[in-house]
Amino acid sequence: MYNADEFEKSVPPGIERSLEDLPYDVARKELYTARELFESFDPAEPASVETCLDARVGRHLDETGRVRTSPLELQARTMHDAHIRAALYRLLEWYEEKKVVGIMGGHALLRTDDYFRRVVEVSKELTERGFLMISGGGPGAMEATHVGAWLAGRPQADVDRALAMLASAPSLEDARWLSAAFEMMAAFPQEKGFVSVSIPTWHFSSEPPTPFATYIAKFFENSLREDILLTEAYGGLVFMPGGAGTLQEIFQEVVQNHYVTLGYPSPMVFVGRTFWTETIPVYPLIEHLVAVGRFKNIDASLVETTAEIVAALDR
Repeated sequence: MYNADEFEKSVPPGIERSLEDLPYDVARKELYTARELFESFDPAEPASVETCLDARVGRHLDETGRVRTSPLELQARTMHDAHIRAALYRLLEWYEEKKVVGIMGGHALLRTDDYFRRVVEVSKELTERGFLMISGGGPGAMEATHVGAWLAGRPQADVDRALAMLASAPSLEDARWLSAAFEMMAAFPQEKGFVSVSIPTWHFSSEPPTPFATYIAKFFENSLREDILLTEAYGGLVFMPGGAGTLQEIFQEVVQNHYVTLGYPSPMVFVGRTFWTETIPVYPLIEHLVAVGRFKNIDASLVETTAEIVAALDR
């Protein structure tokens, strides 16, 4: 059972500080950009990422506690997240809600993987057709979402060259993962009129946000960020192969659709027939629960190709 007195005793001494001393703005009125979060990053010096705002805030969480922290720190983080949420909603007001589509999937997906390219292709096409692509803003399938939106409006030859540049550092474990991204962005500037939004969290401070997102709504509270991400994808969610986090998102979305929480169910598109029926057989489970009446209002599709993904969302 939670005990407030014990909680207070667990807070390290000296953790209290004034709001002005915090490394983040509690009253921020705008979403972040990669230029701001990585303001001092030098692609030629990959280690310089540790001097950036994003890393400084992450270290602050390590020092003050990710969950159990001082009342002042809790208040400050809550205020920050409330302002970021308001800024995100102001941006989303410019878009038809059914034109907002989210892509979920594993953060370990390599930039050289065929699924990474597939996400890039889908996101690029949908962005060119006026959709706003959103994701959790991390590496893997999340990053591919914003790479596709970044490359919207460009010919296939540019896409191939851009992905070849990223392939030089295919994993977050590569020291040049972020450097390759910034080099690609410099070589292929984003065409005017195309944007995407990522919704990452400092809860996973070891994962820097992908810099390809035009706007970054970065939260402290992971549960809040997850709920917003799933809720705002009114136009549908595309589930790429993933692990525990992706499974959590699948069933959280199933519950929203079952109860028609948002007024109507959103499409759920599962990509990878073998993965979702054999490796992690969640799709047959959902089919069965729909058939016996345990789940209702579920619009789920099991697809493989880029064309099938787009067709499922169009339907």
